[in-house]
Amino acid sequence: MIELEEISDNRGFFARSFCAREFEAHGLNPAVLQSNLSYNHLKGTLRGMHFQAPPAAETKLVRCTAGSIWDVIVDIRPSSPTYLQHFGVELSAKNRRALYVPQNFAHGYLTLTDDAEVTYAVSEFYTPGAEGGFRHDDPDLKINWPIAVEVISGKDAAWPLIGASGKGKAQ
Repeated sequence: MIELEEISDNRGFFARSFCAREFEAHGLNPAVLQSNLSYNHLKGTLRGMHFQAPPAAETKLVRCTAGSIWDVIVDIRPSSPTYLQHFGVELSAKNRRALYVPQNFAHGYLTLTDDAEVTYAVSEFYTPGAEGGFRHDDPDLKINWPIAVEVISGKDAAWPLIGASGKGKAQ
């Protein structure tokens, strides 16, 4: 999680939302090669769970700039002690939090409001041949989405299971 350190006065506030030196000091990849924007019309829209496999694995810095989302990452490193564990958090225009998505983690989110807008700073270029995903409702992952999924793309609904039921491996 990245929380802003606001410097406030009678005009409002100023805050640095990204600093390569601070990212490096915390062992995070500060590279940004691509910036993406996602707009979602309706509350209950799900996007995910997506990843890019090596050698195109990417880190992301995700921020919700309008509305609110429930953002989830899943560790898909088979040799990791936290393999297939997930972390979820609300990102919103109001709380101004950002979520750092490490390399070899899957990412997805569910909109909690209509008209939700999400920005991504990404460390690698999108590489269609390296793209992968798995279902958001995989029973072995037990992701507790806070509201019902109402809108999902056919592609996202058709991803395979990754947990023990699907015997899938992300990489």
